[in-house]
Amino acid sequence: MAVSYAVSRVLRRSSPFLYQRRYESTVASLTKDEIMILLRPPFTNWSDKIRDAEKVIGYPTSFMNLRCLLSDEFANMANYLRKLVGSNHLVMQTAKNVLYGDSKNLQPWGLIILLLSKSIRPASSNIQSKKVEESQRVLAELTEMIRTGHLIHQGIINVPFSKRSKHTESAIFGNKIAILLGDYLLVTANAMLAGLRNSDVSYIISTALKDLSEGEFFGERDEQNQPIPGKPKKIGEDFEIAFDTTSISVDDVMGRPRKEWTARSVFNGVSLLGRGCQSAMVLDKQSREMQNCAYQFGCHVGLAWQAAVELQQLTSESKEHFCLASAPVLFALEGNPELYKFIDQSKTDVKDVDYEDLKFNILKTDAVDRTKALYEEHAKKATSYIESIGQNDAVDMIRKLINTF
Repeated sequence: MAVSYAVSRVLRRSSPFLYQRRYESTVASLTKDEIMILLRPPFTNWSDKIRDAEKVIGYPTSFMNLRCLLSDEFANMANYLRKLVGSNHLVMQTAKNVLYGDSKNLQPWGLIILLLSKSIRPASSNIQSKKVEESQRVLAELTEMIRTGHLIHQGIINVPFSKRSKHTESAIFGNKIAILLGDYLLVTANAMLAGLRNSDVSYIISTALKDLSEGEFFGERDEQNQPIPGKPKKIGEDFEIAFDTTSISVDDVMGRPRKEWTARSVFNGVSLLGRGCQSAMVLDKQSREMQNCAYQFGCHVGLAWQAAVELQQLTSESKEHFCLASAPVLFALEGNPELYKFIDQSKTDVKDVDYEDLKFNILKTDAVDRTKALYEEHAKKATSYIESIGQNDAVDMIRKLINTF
């Protein structure tokens, strides 16, 4: 009954009208459960790929932050964190995703930086190369710590003063823990960054920190600071934007799905991965051209993984809420602007959105196909950048990680 993805792309390119008629008639005849089964992404053994990548590096990277997590300061905060166990506070949901969630929810950015560093490392090592290798490992660690700290800070819940009561005590207490945990990780990462004693790297990473901060205020948001998609626009071209965050204007990207999604993703962490890759090249004293190539590579990897994760969240059977500013939602809003009524009705708090009904309507559009194409496009560009850097075991492993989803 279903039209394969490859056939649908050929049909779409050769005859858009026939594609649309056939697509609508096919989807209209499917039930919700059949749609979910059809669109469910293929299963891949992500853990095996991570272990293979760690073998290339030469040591396990899953606990790169272990020396931080075992410190006395973190142990004291962990005692307070236990008091929140069982609550619905966002900081606990974040902690559960970090500690127990699918690896794809928290992609191995540090591992990518280490593999990239190894891809340009000479076969013979000396004292200087070992120092560079250690610096790159520290860079990978602090990049992971910055990202984790940022995710924990995003777990803060806005409790208006007028609505505070005994029922909100756990939420307010959780906010204090989220601030302490996030600040501790960020301060530790900054101390490690200063320890590298490289002003260029410090400037590059601080640029990514600026992007993370600006990302919290980019576009319209609800009371909990969750992103609200822009109202679809029918004017102008919707091509991909450049990764230079200083040239991104909110008015130019909001309402245009590709531009809006790319801008939000770059500000929300993709820039950090790109800058981490760029910094690895700076530590190895590579050329400006190689540094820029590494930045572009990191950004495309981050965008490819982001598209894949958003696709998984929408097509899985999980009842968890998905981001309203994700690529499938934005593409669906462009294809069917009437769906924006779901957003209009819940702009105060996105939790009020009827996610089940919205998901069912999104799956009736071609948003999933377009998101798959978005992932493939960025995966292909990331692969071309890393192949231009070198050809060895590390590059082969990076290629596998990019295309595992």
